[in-house]
Amino acid sequence: MTLSKLSLRNARRQAKDYLVYFVTVVLAAALLYSFNGLVFSREVRQLSETMDMLSLVIVLASVVVVCIFGWLVSYATGFMLSRRSRELGTYILMGLTNRQVARLFFLENLAVGGAALTLGLMLGGLLYQILRAILFAMFSLPYHFSLTLSFPAAGLTLFYFTLIYLLALGKSRKHISKMKIRDLIYFDRQNEGVVIPAGKLRRRVFCLSILSGMAGTALLMTRQLITGVIGAGLLAALFGFFLSFASGVPSFFEKHPARKYQGQTLLVFRTLASKLATMGMVMAVISIIFTATLLIEGSGLVFNGIFRGRAAENACFDLYFGIEGEDPAPGSYLEYIKGNIPVGQSVLYQVYLCESPAVRDYVSSCTVYYYYNYDQDPVLRWSDYAALRSIAGYPAVEMEPGRYLIHCMTYLEEPLRDYSQPITLGDVTLTPGGVFTEHLSQSFGVGNGRGYILVVPDEAAAGLAVHHLAYAAKTLQPVSAQQYDALADITVMEYDNQVNPSGYAFVSTRANEAAQVAVQTALLVFPMFYLALALSMTAATILTIQQLSETDRYRRQFILLRKLGMARQEMEHALGRQFAIYYAMPAVPPVLIAAPFTFHMARIPEPGIMEGMSSPVVIVALSLALFFLIYAIYILLAYTGLKRNVLPE
Repeated sequence: MTLSKLSLRNARRQAKDYLVYFVTVVLAAALLYSFNGLVFSREVRQLSETMDMLSLVIVLASVVVVCIFGWLVSYATGFMLSRRSRELGTYILMGLTNRQVARLFFLENLAVGGAALTLGLMLGGLLYQILRAILFAMFSLPYHFSLTLSFPAAGLTLFYFTLIYLLALGKSRKHISKMKIRDLIYFDRQNEGVVIPAGKLRRRVFCLSILSGMAGTALLMTRQLITGVIGAGLLAALFGFFLSFASGVPSFFEKHPARKYQGQTLLVFRTLASKLATMGMVMAVISIIFTATLLIEGSGLVFNGIFRGRAAENACFDLYFGIEGEDPAPGSYLEYIKGNIPVGQSVLYQVYLCESPAVRDYVSSCTVYYYYNYDQDPVLRWSDYAALRSIAGYPAVEMEPGRYLIHCMTYLEEPLRDYSQPITLGDVTLTPGGVFTEHLSQSFGVGNGRGYILVVPDEAAAGLAVHHLAYAAKTLQPVSAQQYDALADITVMEYDNQVNPSGYAFVSTRANEAAQVAVQTALLVFPMFYLALALSMTAATILTIQQLSETDRYRRQFILLRKLGMARQEMEHALGRQFAIYYAMPAVPPVLIAAPFTFHMARIPEPGIMEGMSSPVVIVALSLALFFLIYAIYILLAYTGLKRNVLPE
């Protein structure tokens, strides 16, 4: 058999034995190609002027992803070298030179990488279409499926893979070339170097790491920046925990011998302790990676919630502008709108101020409230409010005589429903009549109040001071980017011509807000989930490779247990417990660290933004669900394969 045929045979066997690794490399190629496709896509860049930045952002993210997958390939290659060292040493005993064996190992791994790249490009084409469809949907553009190969994207992916495999395999090839037969044959018996010596020191480190982890998590839950940073610094506790686990557990059972022999406890924890004795550092690194994954996913969801929350409040009207000043003049805006933007329904109105800030003081005492330049309670006439509801598409409401309504953002709804104080406007006294919470452009200074506004009868607003002038419209077609820019230019020209402008203007359109959300999501959220997916896949693959590599040892162990009289159901229970603990150990600390941190981060933005599906609790739940969805796939694949191959019939 020639060296080439032997390489191909071993490559096929390697892809079968390490199927999880092979599938992950295929997915890695698909991810790289799909995002490279966005880099070279002209139509994606034409979605918005700002989308030119997407190429740079994705290239920077891809560099990090290449390093991540490079570490995976390097680790997996070294691991397979250690597992196959006896086989490779046997080839040398049969007459092959070290150089030939190194070339054999190089060629078979290169064949696996080439096959994975080919499949990855095919899958990547489909994944690119999915990303393309998402982007087009975000920009409200029609999408047409067209499965084509992007040669620049394929070339860049090939360059990345060549770099990854040449560096990883070059290291292994050099290693094999210099090893003696004896070292190669016994290479699989080498364990991870001992960082913490066995004995009292390791047991102390084990206890200290648990206490440090608990303290770090508690500090993260305080929601204070300084203490949060200190808590994050205690991530070093993860290394101490995993490096000392192998001796910490036996020490615990020495002090509690009765627990050692309960059920399958001895079998489960003895196997885990022996496993962690050889891969404590790797387990600690994987736990750090999982922590980074959860933090990146949580941060991505937080940013997405901020973008969408702000846009939802600002984009409730197809077109809106507000002008603040001593003598606001909307003539330039109205003239441009009349000549360029077809309008179906519109209202030009004023936002007034009460004589006192009674409601503002009340909500300030009940919750966090940002009022900025509103020194008194903002007021809106009933006729203007009814027109705004009609323009926004909200159902009509009624107001009883002698009443006033409150329209507020959702975070102020609860305290304002309990507000029962009347207001006096001139000779008119009004009592509360209801609270409404639809989006009404209430998150900026020249909107319909800042967080809330009081709706009063038209005659009650007579004589009140005017805070600003506003205009809202329902257009017959979406306001284009060019039309929005023209309105924004009017704002600049109006206030450049004033020596001392006493106020400011703000223009908002539904289409522009949606485009901004799409651009921000593409530039920030997409790359973050790209990184998170690469990190979680890499760490889960390494864990699974380590577990499946013990198939032969587990099979011998359970065959012996069967001979000693253990029932199959008990063996399944023991294997399940061992499996659950093995995969839970590197995942539980990251959850305890990342969940409170993400929860705190989601509460940092201004009130009223992180609501509904973007609330802190929902974001934490979604980030954990996304992480464990990917993690569960690897666990299920590993457990199914191990159970089928290990347990005796």
